[in-house]
Amino acid sequence: PRLHEKSRGLGDVYKRQLLASVGTRGSAPYKGVLTHGYVVDGQGKKMSKSVGNVVAPQEVIEKYGAEILRLWVASEDYRDDIKVSDEILKQVSDAYRKIRNTIRYMLGNLSDFDYETQAVPYERLEDLDRWALSKYEALKQKILNSYENYEFHSIFQGLNYFSGTTMSAFYLDILKDRLYTSGTNSSLRRAAQTVLYEILVGMLKLMSPILCFTAAEAWDSLKKRDQKADLTGGIFFEDFPEPTSLYGLDPASEARWNRLVSVRSEVTKALENARAEKVIGHPLEAEVLVSAEGELKDFLLSQWEVVKEISIVSELTHVDKDQFGDLAVYDSDELEGLQIAVKPALGDKCERCWTRSVTVGKNAEHPQICNRCSTVLDSPELQ
Repeated sequence: PRLHEKSRGLGDVYKRQLLASVGTRGSAPYKGVLTHGYVVDGQGKKMSKSVGNVVAPQEVIEKYGAEILRLWVASEDYRDDIKVSDEILKQVSDAYRKIRNTIRYMLGNLSDFDYETQAVPYERLEDLDRWALSKYEALKQKILNSYENYEFHSIFQGLNYFSGTTMSAFYLDILKDRLYTSGTNSSLRRAAQTVLYEILVGMLKLMSPILCFTAAEAWDSLKKRDQKADLTGGIFFEDFPEPTSLYGLDPASEARWNRLVSVRSEVTKALENARAEKVIGHPLEAEVLVSAEGELKDFLLSQWEVVKEISIVSELTHVDKDQFGDLAVYDSDELEGLQIAVKPALGDKCERCWTRSVTVGKNAEHPQICNRCSTVLDSPELQ
């Protein structure tokens, strides 16, 4: 076996085991050997009681919990010296909190969902939902490969980015409107729940060898499992999710979504500028005016409803570049020719969906909500 240069003491042990086993049995006594560097402090210095830089595992467990200790081990690239300090553990703790909060949010929105009877087939999912599943499939394959190659730090990085950026900052943020304002049994809401269920089940299985307590706790909650009554139904009796080509996007769709994500990022920057200047408070108070030229203009107009959905604003309006008037204009550095301005949307705030609309107050039976929400409340899909 290939041994780390600093593991010569252990290397001697492995060599003796190897020689004895080959001599007596004709084969190695193990399938593989995995070694790691020294555990050092945050500055890369050797730990010493006299220096006072020793970090004891039991103290970490008492302060942060066993899950954080396990996640720290997984987050470090063991092929080099492994650093640990209170600051590093705090960073790992923050990453864990993001992962846990993402799981908790998905669990909270699946409380009334039965996958066996209410799941929506893939071909009937929204375009955004299929994008999310494609990102989950990419994560799945990355993690499976990382387990196969013992690259545990890649698993941590994948889970952290997927939970905090792909899901929380993008997909789940956009999904709130559908989950909270669509009819309870509407296809829109059930489609969103179908995707959340697929992703959550897969995430829990993939993270269970590392975040075992969190995965088991969430699994039992999702499956409404009684640990005492069901001794074999826990997550550790499950296999890893299998890769599938069903969730992958074709190159054209992948490129289209990459461009949409870039547009959304630029709209977000313009909204942040408007909030800093006190033009708006919440993004849902905004009407966003967008100007583009040439091929980018054609692309945006062809994807207009998707752009509005992912921008999470009350109104999205296309204008020519000379129609901004006195509004402050944000010129995109990322997408040439894209200009964005923000102003307060017309109408009053709907107390149900929080968007601003001129239709609020038009329905005498529901004077405090917009027409869209009135339609949902009067629909049998709410039941």
